[in-house]
Amino acid sequence: MTDLTDTRAEVRSARTSARKAGRTGAALAPYLQAAPMALVFLIFFVLPLAATIAVSFWQYTQYSIEPAFTAQNYGDVFYGCLANLPSLCTTFLTYISTLKFCLIVWATTLTIGFTIAYFLAFHVRTLKVQVICFLLCTIPFWTSIVIRMISWIPLLGRNGLVNQTLMGMGVIDSPLEGLLYSDFAVILALTHLYTLFMVVPIFNSLMRIDRSLIEAARDAGASDLQTLRHVIVPLAKPGILIGSIFVVTVVMGDFLTIGIMGGQQIASVGKVIQTQMQFLQFPLAAANAVILLAAVLAAVWALLRLVDIRKEL
Repeated sequence: MTDLTDTRAEVRSARTSARKAGRTGAALAPYLQAAPMALVFLIFFVLPLAATIAVSFWQYTQYSIEPAFTAQNYGDVFYGCLANLPSLCTTFLTYISTLKFCLIVWATTLTIGFTIAYFLAFHVRTLKVQVICFLLCTIPFWTSIVIRMISWIPLLGRNGLVNQTLMGMGVIDSPLEGLLYSDFAVILALTHLYTLFMVVPIFNSLMRIDRSLIEAARDAGASDLQTLRHVIVPLAKPGILIGSIFVVTVVMGDFLTIGIMGGQQIASVGKVIQTQMQFLQFPLAAANAVILLAAVLAAVWALLRLVDIRKEL
């Protein structure tokens, strides 16, 4: 009898241990699944970012870099204009120029992207045609970004197709100089490159809208413009927010497009960082990179304050 009691106690103890182990395993399972991606994130993002921040506080000269703490690199960026130093004032104005391009490209991509997404969601009825239209939008992304930028040069150049066509039609007497290597060319190329980043998330939000809400608004006497303003746009805010984050983060750090389409005559923060790295001014370049990252995060934070994406999705 005693042996039987001991056996039952051992069985109960084993079952209890198994249940505890099962609960522990279930609790650890999500962490184990996320561990590989977390490790990649740590190695390829957190550590390089920490190194960039550390280097931004180092001292440097024309001949050496010293790992000694100093805030002079940030001071050169922020307080140069107050000290009446033209070169540093130019650096400060470069941030304003980059912000200008970011706002204009954001507005143009939002307008064009929302229009395309609205057409695909509400005027293209069949899934097959929607897929075909999306393929037409994404085919250019199968080529290099450099090729897509360079393709504008034969069109916008002094002897390009646009000028030749306008002169042949008698609209202008001499080639237009502002089509290429100008702010217009930069904005046009950036809009061409990044409009799709707006189209996809906005289209996804529009497709999730219950069509009965639109019918109810029309039955209540709302015009198409009122329905768009008070029903469709508010429900499409998550897609607009996601697309805006994509465009803002990419454009703020872009230097290749601005360099090529601006003819290396238009400065951007990314171009400044690239130039400083070429001259081995790594601490100053790191300081500019940290400031640029802070500006991008501030822009993303401002966008997230407008829409609580966790509640909307």
